[in-house]
Amino acid sequence: MKEENVILVDENDKQIGTMPKMEAHEKALLHRAFSVFIMNDKGETMLQQRAADKYHSPLLWTNTCCSHQRVGESNIEAGKRRLQEEMGFVTGLDELISFIYKAPFDNGLTEHEFDHVMIGSFDGEPDINPAEVADWKWMKPEAVRNDIEAHPERYTAWFKIIFERFYKHIHQNNLGR
Repeated sequence: MKEENVILVDENDKQIGTMPKMEAHEKALLHRAFSVFIMNDKGETMLQQRAADKYHSPLLWTNTCCSHQRVGESNIEAGKRRLQEEMGFVTGLDELISFIYKAPFDNGLTEHEFDHVMIGSFDGEPDINPAEVADWKWMKPEAVRNDIEAHPERYTAWFKIIFERFYKHIHQNNLGR
């Protein structure tokens, strides 16, 4: 399978080129990405545990899904595509916030992303792709926040950064019930 390219961007999210994903992560170059948070009618957030064979952050807990947009693909289209690929369902998504973050890993790779955070609603059970996802669970945002504080080693580096912004946003807008 051919390696996917990521979209290189400047600090204003303007596309400046493309590059193979691994090379962008090795060089820590800023590129476009997205993170999806799915919530149910009980105000819980769906988390996924990354598959054991992932090239970084295996078996760590993270948001419902995340990835990189393809050239010509909107943020919402990308989020829906990846939600289907990883979690086996599609739902409507809305963009919440976007920001730049940088998260280095022990293996020498670095996520340096202009991240578009999206939210959606779903009350069923996902049909997870075992090549991508080892497990999943629903958790109240407050419980996630407390568990990250108590056990940060259980979570992906980017999730700890993104979740804090997501948490503030949902509480400011009364989405965290």
